[in-house]
Amino acid sequence: MPKSLQRLAINNNNFNSMPSDFFKGMTNLIDIRIDYNPFSQWNIPDSLQDCVSLTSFSGMNASFVGKIPGFFGKDGPFQGLVYLALCFNSLDGELPHSFSGSSMERLLVNGQQSMNKLNGTIAVLQNMTSLKQIWVHGNSFTGPIPDLSNHDQLYDVSFRDNQLTGVIPPSLTALASLTVVNLTNNYLQGSPPKFKDGVRVDNDMVNGNNRFCTKEVGKPCSPLVNTLLSAVEPLGYPKKLADSWKGNDPCPGGNNEWLGIVCSASPVNISVINFQHMGFSGNISPKFASLTSVTKLFFANNSLTGIIPSELTTMPLLKELDVSNNNLYGKVPSFRPEVVIKIDGNPNIGKDPPPASDSGDNSGGEVKKNNVGIIVGIVAGVVILLGLGAALFIKSRRKKLQHVSKVQIPNEIVMDPHHFEDGNAKKASVAGGGIGSYSPSSSAQNAEAGNMVFSIQVLREVTNNFNEKNILGRGGFGTVYKGELHDGTKIAVKRMESGIMGEGEKGLSEFKSEIAVLTKVRHRHLVALLGHCLEGNERLLVYEYMPQGPLSMHLFECKEDDGSQPLEWKRRLIIALDVARGVEYLHGLAQQIFIHRDLKPSNILLGDDMRAKVSDFGLVRLVPEGQASFETRLAGTFGYLAPEYAVTGRVTTKVDVYSYGVILMEMITGRKAIDNSQPEENVHLVTWFRRMLLNRDSFRKIIDPAIDVEDEALDSFRTVAELAGHCCAREPYQRPDMSNVVNVLAPLVEIWKPSEAGPADIYGLDLDMSLPQALHNWQALEGMSTINGSTSTTLRTGDYTQSSLPATGGFANSFNSMDAR
Repeated sequence: MPKSLQRLAINNNNFNSMPSDFFKGMTNLIDIRIDYNPFSQWNIPDSLQDCVSLTSFSGMNASFVGKIPGFFGKDGPFQGLVYLALCFNSLDGELPHSFSGSSMERLLVNGQQSMNKLNGTIAVLQNMTSLKQIWVHGNSFTGPIPDLSNHDQLYDVSFRDNQLTGVIPPSLTALASLTVVNLTNNYLQGSPPKFKDGVRVDNDMVNGNNRFCTKEVGKPCSPLVNTLLSAVEPLGYPKKLADSWKGNDPCPGGNNEWLGIVCSASPVNISVINFQHMGFSGNISPKFASLTSVTKLFFANNSLTGIIPSELTTMPLLKELDVSNNNLYGKVPSFRPEVVIKIDGNPNIGKDPPPASDSGDNSGGEVKKNNVGIIVGIVAGVVILLGLGAALFIKSRRKKLQHVSKVQIPNEIVMDPHHFEDGNAKKASVAGGGIGSYSPSSSAQNAEAGNMVFSIQVLREVTNNFNEKNILGRGGFGTVYKGELHDGTKIAVKRMESGIMGEGEKGLSEFKSEIAVLTKVRHRHLVALLGHCLEGNERLLVYEYMPQGPLSMHLFECKEDDGSQPLEWKRRLIIALDVARGVEYLHGLAQQIFIHRDLKPSNILLGDDMRAKVSDFGLVRLVPEGQASFETRLAGTFGYLAPEYAVTGRVTTKVDVYSYGVILMEMITGRKAIDNSQPEENVHLVTWFRRMLLNRDSFRKIIDPAIDVEDEALDSFRTVAELAGHCCAREPYQRPDMSNVVNVLAPLVEIWKPSEAGPADIYGLDLDMSLPQALHNWQALEGMSTINGSTSTTLRTGDYTQSSLPATGGFANSFNSMDAR
């Protein structure tokens, strides 16, 4: 690889390996994007440390395992690093302490798939004051939200789906820059916070899994609850307490429902604090002294440090204090003579605080010397091997390069449908054995980064003038036609209904801006929007073509007499997981949140490999106010509409979760969401399905008769049926997030994973090639030439870049990848 390389973007491809020394010596790299490649599991490579100019590293869904290296932090080689994205890997462990004081502006580590996920506290975020965006959701972080009062640029915070505890700090609600905050599904306590007007707060913050004392935003907790929460703050707000402490009364009806709290019957009040054998660490808070009704304080057999607060001596009814078997130190305060004090098992009690431990590096000196010798030897060997390899390569290439007048060494390599955020990457295409600038005189133009503009003449030609024989389907937004480009590439063209997308300068401007957003959304389970056409009143969208059609056809239209085969259960499971992953991406992993609003089998399309992709996401956003019919603005289909959406029009991500649950029911039963051929009481699938689930003996009766049910598969049927029921819960807060759905389905798919055709059979390409081999073959292309003499060349491949570059030539290769993760 050229050492002058500044930007490397190989995201959304199918590379299966990357050497750990790949980044060795690449001191000029400033932007690395390797997201969404099916790499074998690997650690974040140490060779990355050579990229001392790095400002942005994106390794989302790149199969990383292990810990996040400390070299990404303040004392590492990347003094200018502002963007770090490691979402959807299998990382575990804590956020590195070296992050403290770093210049990082955007930290995205959400959705780890490992058993323990990222864990520990998020205290290090307090000293990352340059942060503008924090995405740590979908992990196992514990402890309180730190003070963020110095984060004056922070606008987007997502802490949801962790195990965070404690009171939400006032510093978070007071942030002037904050626009988005997600806190759902933690164990947060205290009063539900009231954020400033204009801050978008997740709808389930109060009704979800959090442990707020009340459901009324801004209403304070009772003084007794506030005192208890203040008292356990120095213990780090332990999760086991947060899990148990519910409501606004520690002694509801005089009962002992709060863990560690014993209440007296008359009068009803707290009489005993029993925190023995809880595994707590931290300090004993002087706030316990405010609990004047307490007679016994038990802290024995934990890992508490610090001193015994002198304030405890003021407790008027205290009879016993047990702090034995901890790590306390300092003088024991003078309690009243009748108070029993137990301090055994604290070796430093009565002594001054222990000195801070020496953190010097002397202990490892000899080992480090030995390591240096080993490293020098290895590096020397690698240099020799590289020298021999380079000599052989130069010799073999010399003859070929005689035909090349000038080869420009690129400082950017892009193999991705996306382009960099500044939009300045030069467009180029690999086609017909040569590399050159894409000509605007072609039948389609690259008008924007990642977006093709097609002429109406081209689209008329490829669809045979929108011939009815080419119609693939009709929907609320328009008619979809099949088209075929001159090189044989098939596309799907959605021709919008006249007037639905707005007219005039404002309507055109809004349409363009929304299309620009949608074309940047790329995921392997979302149908890719390749481009558009705006001419006169025509509004057309060009999508990748999905040859196996909609899921609805396979579920409801397969008949034995026409030779079509119903979907097997294992195939339905995989399709369900594909859809869940696509919607999960829309809900929280894309650059912004998308709510589909019309998720149904006809909007789930299948490719030749029978893998599913979600279509028509984001189209509701294209409909201007005042131009919308009930079907387009409400954007739902009866049978799939969540109750709260149908009644109030209120839209959250849980609307899509409900629709997805209906789809699961359809995949299990083979019945439509609304089936008028059934008796009146069975027309509505969700109602009938819920009723049938109540009787375990009738479970087999709900399964699609077209599926051959094996006994060992029944457990997976029941799991999916239960999941479908949760997704269709009447209250939005009772429904899971799509990340939870993925976590339920993924293990089932592993069990019932079908035997697939090999990649070479599906694509006619060798996908087992490593990245260096692919790049070597790519660089071996004959006919390389200077691109406009520019020294800032972007090289990219089109149409679903595989690990065996180059892709075949043709018009399709001059526009963006059609399938990405």
